[in-house]
Amino acid sequence: MSEFTDMPEDMEVVEPIFERVLQNTGVLLEVCLVKHKGQYEAALFFNMKYKPGPPLPRPLEAVSGQSTHWMGVRPKVGLTQEEAEKVEYEVKGINALYRIQMKDEWGTGAF
Repeated sequence: MSEFTDMPEDMEVVEPIFERVLQNTGVLLEVCLVKHKGQYEAALFFNMKYKPGPPLPRPLEAVSGQSTHWMGVRPKVGLTQEEAEKVEYEVKGINALYRIQMKDEWGTGAF
């Protein structure tokens, strides 16, 4: 597997969930399954560099084109319904397999 950078020390990349090249910038976006703080989450990588954001896709308040969900912060990335469902399926499935009760504290200040 390739070398990802700028991740928190306690984060380990398990496997890629999907990747695509962003149309506007040509940057390679990878959404990966990671183990972080004792649970499995989704993480964004732009050209192999970690970008913080919520551990699962969030619904957009207003659907934009094909994008129904978002992940990341600065830059925020739009995901299609299919991509969001794939990410949630992978993350929730592996947490259920290992009987891990996932905690999503993104944006609550509980870091």
